[in-house]
Amino acid sequence: MSATLVQPSKAGLLSTILRSRELAIAVVLVALVLVATAKTESFLFSADGWRNVLLNPAMLVVLAIGQACVIITRSVDLSVGSTLGLTAYFAGRLFIDFPSLPIVVVVLLAVLLGALLGLVNGVLVSFAKVPALVITLGTMYIYRGIFLTWAGSSRITADQIPRSFSQLGTQQIVTIPVLTIVALAVLGVAAYFLSSTRPGRELYAIGSDPDAADLYGLPVLRRVLLAFVASGALAGLAGVMFLARYGTVSSQAGQGIELQAVGAAVIGGVAIFGGSGSALGAAVGAYLLVTINSVLPILGISDFWQQAVVGALILGAIALDRFLSLRQDAALVAARDQAPPSGGGGSPGNPGSSAPSAPTSPQVTA
Repeated sequence: MSATLVQPSKAGLLSTILRSRELAIAVVLVALVLVATAKTESFLFSADGWRNVLLNPAMLVVLAIGQACVIITRSVDLSVGSTLGLTAYFAGRLFIDFPSLPIVVVVLLAVLLGALLGLVNGVLVSFAKVPALVITLGTMYIYRGIFLTWAGSSRITADQIPRSFSQLGTQQIVTIPVLTIVALAVLGVAAYFLSSTRPGRELYAIGSDPDAADLYGLPVLRRVLLAFVASGALAGLAGVMFLARYGTVSSQAGQGIELQAVGAAVIGGVAIFGGSGSALGAAVGAYLLVTINSVLPILGISDFWQQAVVGALILGAIALDRFLSLRQDAALVAARDQAPPSGGGGSPGNPGSSAPSAPTSPQVTA
């Protein structure tokens, strides 16, 4: 008896695009840029147009990648906005109080502070067994309170930081902004980590089924800690990028950007229920989110509808994730039903045994 194979369908270009969230979002992103450029050529072809298209989303890309690492484990980190503001102010104070410190040292210290704040989140989530939404909502206010107490009414201004550092916010290499190159480097490292390393793949297993991952012997607590530390460290890096980009830091820095980071990751295909998604998807989602906010005013759409469009994208992404999950479950059930029975007719000399045959497993294309 031979197994019935579920052969992959020969999909066309449209079907391929629809199945690849990253590619579909990239197509929408390109279409938005083309529409905005057709409406106003300066959007892309002015002296600052190309630079702004690449530069403006860079900081959110870094935050969204860190957020993706956490969401994949079926958690969320709402404290990244406060972490960004606190680390940006910390970096500025280092430049002011210790002017002889090299820029690289300041950047590393800010990233280390962000990692430490992320570690606090990870410890509370892992060992207190309290949902990450509640823990990080609390630490968001705690970190913001520390920031407000430290900064008060003062602010870091551009004339207080080294010119060589502030130039990083506008400097370009082969027409590509330096901060965009930093974001692309983070994307490359994160994509390799999530797709090609054992700890990265274990994050997906934990997000798919934490109890099964624990029973299988995966180091669930350590991996969740790792995800939160990565999110905090990248928020610290984003804080440095904020300081370089804008040259000034007030007590409101980073406020509200945590929801943009979550939205970018979800729009980019990172399932809010955990277990699936990619760093590339989060990055493309961040670019789409920022580009939408830039394009809609050019098209004459009011601020209210701008927010409504973003909200509709997030709801649509969650609905699509649910639809694809149900479709995959149905395909797996169909493949299981079509698989050959494990037992078979026996021979006279050995009742209950079946004739030897090469095992065949069904192939399923979701």
